[in-house]
Amino acid sequence: MWWFQQGLSFLPSALVIWTAAAFIFSYITAIILHHVDPALPYISDTGTIAPEKCLFGAMLNFAAVLCVATIYVRYKQVQALNPEGKYISKLNKAGFVLGLLSCLGLSFVANFQKTTFFAVHICGAVLTFGMGSLYMFVQTALSYLMQPKIHGKQIFWVRLLLVIWCGVSAFSMLTCSSLLYSGHFGSDIVQKLHWNPEDKGYVLHMMTTAAEWSMSFSFFGFFLTYIRDFQKISLRVETNLHGLTLYDTVPCPINNEQTHLLSRDV
Repeated sequence: MWWFQQGLSFLPSALVIWTAAAFIFSYITAIILHHVDPALPYISDTGTIAPEKCLFGAMLNFAAVLCVATIYVRYKQVQALNPEGKYISKLNKAGFVLGLLSCLGLSFVANFQKTTFFAVHICGAVLTFGMGSLYMFVQTALSYLMQPKIHGKQIFWVRLLLVIWCGVSAFSMLTCSSLLYSGHFGSDIVQKLHWNPEDKGYVLHMMTTAAEWSMSFSFFGFFLTYIRDFQKISLRVETNLHGLTLYDTVPCPINNEQTHLLSRDV
């Protein structure tokens, strides 16, 4: 049996591969059509103009669905491993909500382009990166609380390093973008897709985009740490019938049926 066939480990793998493919395909298309510059454009700039914006939006919408599934499985796994831990339970629920908000933001980023709906796009980016960073922090805290009973220290340190990487990238992106959009470098920056080294704010622009790509890679790395954990979990769906027909009759007890959801291995 291959590693991705064990449990639900294919979920985080598919999430990272699919999201990376969305970035790569839209970037290549935008470069070929000369819609953006090859040197570190904003990720969302590669999905601003048709036809790449169609590809970008469709693929990121599906990535948001994969992300919701991954976050839900992680939530159920922590819940099952710590049924009596009240503090861990509250932290787990908080992480679940933060993760869902991050997925919602990803859908906003995919469907509302920066040059058309700037305010909505920025709100989506704040949800994606901001709530996503907090989600990573909460999951790292859970990893700390679950060691050494549930897992070893290694995975906690790996996730902690990824959270630090994400935090440094987020701080750099927030600082540089705040300076860039302060109004001192022109009012057309929002609509600007091509940058030259002699342009005002070019250095800040490059630092901002580099931090954005760096932050995205930290997200990829964090979700990849779920692969080993997800090899040890499967989900079942339970069907409860309240009668033998669909007419309005008095409910009668029927044997329940349990079937595996997505995976056959526990």
